[in-house]
Amino acid sequence: MSRTAHRSGPPVSALVAVVGGLALAGVTWWGLFHFLGATAETPNQLDLGKISLAVTAGVFGAVALVVAYRRQRDAERGRFAEVFAAAARQLGDPDVAVRIAGVYAMAGVADEFSARWRRQQCVDVLCGYLRLPYQPEEGASHLVSKSQRIEDHGTAVERVYTFRQNDRQVRDTIVRVIAERLRPAAETQWCDCDFDFSDAVFEDADFRHAVFAGRNTRFTNAVFLSGRTVTFEQARFVGERVTFRGAVFRSAAVFDRAVFAHTEAGGTDRDNVGATFTEATFGAGVSFESAQFRGARTAFDRTTFAGERTGFANASFAAALTTFERAVFDGRRVTFTGAEFTGARVTFADSRFYAESASFECAHLGAQVRWRTGRTQEVSFARTEYHGKVSFADAVFAGRSVTFVGGDFFGDISFRRAAFDARAITFERPKAWVGVQFDWDASPATKPANITPTAWPPTLAESTPELTS
Repeated sequence: MSRTAHRSGPPVSALVAVVGGLALAGVTWWGLFHFLGATAETPNQLDLGKISLAVTAGVFGAVALVVAYRRQRDAERGRFAEVFAAAARQLGDPDVAVRIAGVYAMAGVADEFSARWRRQQCVDVLCGYLRLPYQPEEGASHLVSKSQRIEDHGTAVERVYTFRQNDRQVRDTIVRVIAERLRPAAETQWCDCDFDFSDAVFEDADFRHAVFAGRNTRFTNAVFLSGRTVTFEQARFVGERVTFRGAVFRSAAVFDRAVFAHTEAGGTDRDNVGATFTEATFGAGVSFESAQFRGARTAFDRTTFAGERTGFANASFAAALTTFERAVFDGRRVTFTGAEFTGARVTFADSRFYAESASFECAHLGAQVRWRTGRTQEVSFARTEYHGKVSFADAVFAGRSVTFVGGDFFGDISFRRAAFDARAITFERPKAWVGVQFDWDASPATKPANITPTAWPPTLAESTPELTS
């Protein structure tokens, strides 16, 4: 059969529907006749015909709806493929203006087609563009290619490198478009999508108030260049996993009042659920003031905190497991003032505090804590609360001074096998002193001379003049 003849004939599905409908009408008429024929009253042939026709009409109507739905679905699928391909072609255009238009075109496609998998395709393309190799020093250049003469085994060789013209503008547009659609006030939101920014280079990242609710949010090995402050202020990461593993922040980073609270998902590896900053580098300081860490795990293992200030003031660590294992605090000031550690376990095992000062003043430790310091000169735990099971076993306290003045010790608090190597360590005027364990409890005379008060155990603050800061 020729293609023309095939097109002129009726659709096979329509023929099947007509034949099926007629067959159904006959079967319905036959069934009603025999069913009603069993009664005392002789069935009315006309009524049976009307009922059969009504049933058949209903079936035809249902078939028509199905056919119409399939046609609409096919038309929508065809339109998506068309506009998606057109936007993708624009993103690959050599001209920067066309690529920027392609960013908005791809975003428009994602806005129009609300089916999650189609929107995810558009998001994947935009994120994929950010993951392409990028040379920041050439990002604002109008040059399309650049030649360089090099020596190769004694022979001068000229190599030509091709760059995307003004790629910085395109990338900034992509980040801005994505961030706008992650905010609660956005007309169309992409919050439920997964975002993979692995290895991406960000020159200007403003994700304040953004909501990442997809299953996976990845900033693995991303680089945030020096320049403007990188901000995730009041951002919410409520998907299953968010990772900044290996990310490098060359600008000061702000995560103030951010929320890291994964959603429950059955059958997942809970050790990998939550927020991960493992092996990240904060080279110009970072602030997590009043941030909330919930869920199964929060990991800052082998993370480097440098710069002027590392701040976790008033942060809440409620994740079941919070780890700062082998983290390096190398900035000028480190503060956990007022922070609350209420998860099942917190560990600073093998961490190194090289900052000039570290403060845990007024913090609340309600979890099992492992601690180790480095060359930090001053560490303050003044007025900190220790409730529940808190362990400083095998901790190392070094530097010039470590103060636990005014601490509220109530629970099962262990300083067994701790190394008190700092020049001066004080536990003066505690608010409470219940369940605190030291190696010299059985023989107070063996207490190191650098630890005060001399009389042991310390006298409670209620029995002494009011504590002053």
